[in-house]
Amino acid sequence: MNELIVVDKLVKYFPTGGGFLAGPKQYVRAVDDISFVIRKGETFGLVGESGCGKTTTGRLILRLIEPTSGKIFYNGQDITKLNEAQMRQMRRKMQLIFQDAFSSFDPRNTVFDIIAEPLRVHNLASGAELCERVAELLVTVGLEQRHAAEYPHTLSSGQKQCVGIARALSLNPEFIVADEPISAVDVSVRAQVLNLMKDLQDKFGLTYLFISHDMSVIKFLSDRVGVMYVGKLVEYAEKRELFKHPMHPYSQALLAAVPVEDPSERHERQILEGDVPSPINPPSGCRFHTRCSYAKPICAEEEPLLEDRGGGHYVACHVF
Repeated sequence: MNELIVVDKLVKYFPTGGGFLAGPKQYVRAVDDISFVIRKGETFGLVGESGCGKTTTGRLILRLIEPTSGKIFYNGQDITKLNEAQMRQMRRKMQLIFQDAFSSFDPRNTVFDIIAEPLRVHNLASGAELCERVAELLVTVGLEQRHAAEYPHTLSSGQKQCVGIARALSLNPEFIVADEPISAVDVSVRAQVLNLMKDLQDKFGLTYLFISHDMSVIKFLSDRVGVMYVGKLVEYAEKRELFKHPMHPYSQALLAAVPVEDPSERHERQILEGDVPSPINPPSGCRFHTRCSYAKPICAEEEPLLEDRGGGHYVACHVF
């Protein structure tokens, strides 16, 4: 098997409330028992509405936050059992591209210092070698060497994100979590950033977990796609299969909301009614049943299992 990441029954609950005046302690079920695999060299797109648990999933895989339960395997090794020193070495292979690059920078540092920081922390380069490596990374992401002396606030949004990508590449990682990497980028340069990521993947053999709420971006970049709803993975499949034959009603609604350029191909919009349930007190059974037009009594009573409906197309739904 060519599986790089295996997520097995991953759970993350955040405590909220509690105390004398705050009432009983409750838990935000940000990620609630999800399982999937990411293959070497592919882009696995994770999509869903804001608050569904996408970003938490990415940070759990990198162990930037600790899971409540479940396992995460990297090349067959359970990284949830690694200690701090072992994880420090593992993180050279796993990096993160932030949603808002600028907020992840120290504004007092130059672009050179921002990109050089991981190399210094891991004692991988210094002196002339460090300068050469930073210059190489700048050119790799389409910037000029003169940008090394500039400060983040002087750069455009696209250039800031390119600096963030260069920093992520500095340790020669195998796996990168890209968390909404173009949402804070000007619309005019979003395509350039996406094309850069594809080129870098081909050049360095990178594996991506690409997190987004934009189905059109997911369609452009991903090889396989997972759909999350209120902490649950409700469907995942090969990109072409999911976009051509979405089975879960939530996936169908997301795809129906994507603008279509050709007027002859436009169809009636499927508008979701009601609000997204609270992850503190999610509905029983299928969490989507409160907004689903196909819901049956069993949907409110029994949680559907995420099962392979053929050809690696996994769906958690009683109806389809």
